[in-house]
Amino acid sequence: MEGSKWKLTATLLVSLMFVLFLAACGGGETTSSNEGEEANNTGEEASSNESELEDTYTVVSDTSFVPFEFKGEDGEYTGFDIELIKAIAEEAGFEINLETTNFDGVIPGLQTGQFDIAIAGISITEDRKQVIDYSDPYYESGLQIGVAKDNDEIQSIEDLEGKIVATRMGSTSSQFIKDNIDGAESKEYEQLDQAYLAVENGSADAILYDAPNVNYYINTTGEKLKAVGELYQAEDYGIAVTKGKEELVTAINDALATLKENGTYDEIYETWFGAKQE
Repeated sequence: MEGSKWKLTATLLVSLMFVLFLAACGGGETTSSNEGEEANNTGEEASSNESELEDTYTVVSDTSFVPFEFKGEDGEYTGFDIELIKAIAEEAGFEINLETTNFDGVIPGLQTGQFDIAIAGISITEDRKQVIDYSDPYYESGLQIGVAKDNDEIQSIEDLEGKIVATRMGSTSSQFIKDNIDGAESKEYEQLDQAYLAVENGSADAILYDAPNVNYYINTTGEKLKAVGELYQAEDYGIAVTKGKEELVTAINDALATLKENGTYDEIYETWFGAKQE
């Protein structure tokens, strides 16, 4: 009887030890598994962050908005905007494929996904923010009146009432004319040179368009026109991005900030506009 009790006790002890051993092993496997999952998750997150930006983006610009974007004598597109977006892409670490179109096709192209990025002297407006995203502002502009050099009748925005005013199709200046100048006819052109020629040949009384472009045209074409009046409707230009690409907007903003800090932005600016006014 005592032998049987001893055998039973020994059997129970062995069974208990085996159960404890299995529990210990199971606990170790569970911990190892969790650590593995955490490591995998960390790796997946890191991989996801690294792949947020694409290697290449399609950038669209205008065809003739000097000195921001235009075709140079060598047949290549150049200008302030072109140099700036190339510098931003290099700083952010992606390549760009540059395409051009008329200005009125820029924003529709972003909406349909034909383009990823647009830089074309695009004014930041609340209406446009409904359909595209913007970078931080990169250039402060406004609207300027240009008239024939011998025209002394038009001196201000009030003098444009009832007149034919040339401008660019799809531009903020076109809307400004319709909203703010009584009786004025907004004569819109796809190409800017057509708008300037309209003033020169008398088929339009004046042009109202972005100040840097008006002044650049006057200074580089023998001063057939002259600028009059104040700078109207001060506005900022922004780099436009297709809706839903928040990571791209962030990368562009970060790169733009770096270029402003390290002096690259000022170098590009001075190439096209001269020294900045403080």
